[in-house]
Amino acid sequence: MYLDSYGLKSTPFNITSDPNFFYEGSSHKEGLGALLYGIKERKGIILITGEVGTGKTTLCKTLLNKLPPNVKTSLILNPYFSEVQLLQAIVEDFGLEAKGKNRLAIIKELNKFLVNISLAGSNAVLIIDEAQNLSSRQLEQVRLLSNLETSQDKLLQIVLSGQPELTQKLDKFELRQLRQRIFVKYNLVPLKENEVKEYVEFRLRRAGAVQIDVLPESYKIIYEFSKGVPRLINMLCDRALLLGFVKEKNIFDGEIFESCVEDLR
Repeated sequence: MYLDSYGLKSTPFNITSDPNFFYEGSSHKEGLGALLYGIKERKGIILITGEVGTGKTTLCKTLLNKLPPNVKTSLILNPYFSEVQLLQAIVEDFGLEAKGKNRLAIIKELNKFLVNISLAGSNAVLIIDEAQNLSSRQLEQVRLLSNLETSQDKLLQIVLSGQPELTQKLDKFELRQLRQRIFVKYNLVPLKENEVKEYVEFRLRRAGAVQIDVLPESYKIIYEFSKGVPRLINMLCDRALLLGFVKEKNIFDGEIFESCVEDLR
């Protein structure tokens, strides 16, 4: 609605996970570094946790763009499947088609694929987002996939990304074998107060903004409302742009943001 009015090429504060708007704050940069390290060094299972809205999905999608072209990837965003359906979704996202629909046939096809790309000097990565929704049986199946290996290396690098309750689930006694195979862990945290201004300005620049001025007083309001959670920052700033459009303003002061905070509470 307000794009043309502000000369924007795209919506700067969309709440969808767009890697083109990935801001490398201190925690997000470290999280990306942990992922790249774990994959490059073939550590097997990597665990990324973080509260709702901290940017885990955007981090996972950004990771795909950072990996070398020869690295094969499978990204499962919403693992609401049965155990066999999860395996099917994984192999299909790798571009494979198992000859049978049972667990044995699917794993056999996956193992053959992984061995072939390993012999070619390549690597394979499975990313499961919203992994806190996996059942204990599904998580045990993930552990079995991590057992696919040569005498030197893991054939499949697995990223489990989820909310803090994923860690609680992994603490269960029956999942202790999986827990012991996690060699890289990182907990994504919200932006620091001084990063909020950089985040907002980064997204405005990326969207092509040239007619928007957010006054310094506004950033304290943004931080107090969001506590540095990117999704909440986006919600507030998107509402502010809409209100500014209605009021025909391109200077965003504390009054506009305070009004939007009241609307969102």
